[in-house]
Amino acid sequence: MQRLFSTFADGWPGRGLLAQRLLTGGALVYCDVACAIANPMCAKVVPESIGAVAGTLLIAGLWTPIAGAVVAILEACTAFMSPATAATPLFLAVLGATLAMIGPGTWSIDAWVFGRKRIVPPDL
Repeated sequence: MQRLFSTFADGWPGRGLLAQRLLTGGALVYCDVACAIANPMCAKVVPESIGAVAGTLLIAGLWTPIAGAVVAILEACTAFMSPATAATPLFLAVLGATLAMIGPGTWSIDAWVFGRKRIVPPDL
C-alpha cells in the first residue's frame, strides 16, 4: 500500500488533505441519506450507498486511493446518466480523483498503518 503514495503530507498540506477528505466523505454520506429519505425505492439507492461507504472510508482515511477512485468513477457515471443535475456529482468526482492521486495525508488510518516507520536501534 505504501507504493500508492509518494509521501504522507504533514503540516498545512496534511491539514488541507484532512479537510478535503472530510468534505468529500461528508458530502457523499449526506447525498446517500438524502436520497434514501426522499425515495427509498429510487434507482440511485445502490450507487449512492456505495458512495456512502466510500465516503466513510475517505473520512477515516482508510484505503484512500481505492475509495477515491471508486468515488471518481461512480460520480462521473452519475453525472453522465443525469446531465440536468451534474454539478454536484462532477464536483465530487474531481475531489475523489484528486484524493486518489494525492493520498490521505498524515492524519489518516493509512498513514498510521502503512506509513514509513522509524526504526530506532536499541541501546547497548
